[in-house]
Amino acid sequence: MRKLIKIAGLPVLVCFVLLSCKKNSKETNVEPIGQDVLAKIAELGFSNKNVQPHSEGYLVEGDIVITKDHLNSKSENMLMRIADEEQYRTYNLVTALPRNITIRVNSSLPARYVTAVNSAISRYNALGLRITFSRVTSGGNIVINPAPSGSGYLASAGFPTSSGNPYSSVLVNRSYLDTWNINTVTSIIAHEVGHCIGFRHTDYMNRSYSCGGSPVNEGASTVGAVHIPGTPTGPDPNSWMLACIGNGVNRPFNANDIIALNYVY
Repeated sequence: MRKLIKIAGLPVLVCFVLLSCKKNSKETNVEPIGQDVLAKIAELGFSNKNVQPHSEGYLVEGDIVITKDHLNSKSENMLMRIADEEQYRTYNLVTALPRNITIRVNSSLPARYVTAVNSAISRYNALGLRITFSRVTSGGNIVINPAPSGSGYLASAGFPTSSGNPYSSVLVNRSYLDTWNINTVTSIIAHEVGHCIGFRHTDYMNRSYSCGGSPVNEGASTVGAVHIPGTPTGPDPNSWMLACIGNGVNRPFNANDIIALNYVY
């Protein structure tokens, strides 16, 4: 049953959803994921619960894309879990710093996505990092594209390539984001770009912190996510990389997000 939560300042109840925002009515006739694929996903340190087929590979942990290339990569080159609820990064990061990453919005998307991308870029560039962003109208290191019709997630992205480039695609679900609060859409874009440059979910080891429900225990695997020094060992409210968000929520970078971004970039 879908959980509801009252967002401060709003007179109505809104759906508090995973970034994957799974809708049962749209998940009919989905072919089961093979046990060999699930085993590889677990070996890489990701949850293999509720894995979905994705146009670019497999969707794990709600909004993270694992491509077939990533799936077959060596686990020791990917991730290591250190603790429970902190800021995390992957071993795969954007390299050749300082570097500007260009972002293009697919021309089929409404102007509100350009507005959201511009605002997300401003959030990053205000921090004076060694990685900066700019929006372009052709090409682009990261392209914001519409998700396939009937997709069961709000947005999706993957992690940097082994060659040090950002993940090249963010897919957005127009069924939701065309009408959602623009600050929420900005926060979602900034979150997915965070994945593209190598950040994991802040509440990776306990998604119930932002998603509600029972705590998700992903087991005692020796792989997972690299803790970023200087970030807290307890829950981190309002982080831009929390796994779940509801319409009307705005998540600009908090103090711990800024520590994490400055440490990595």
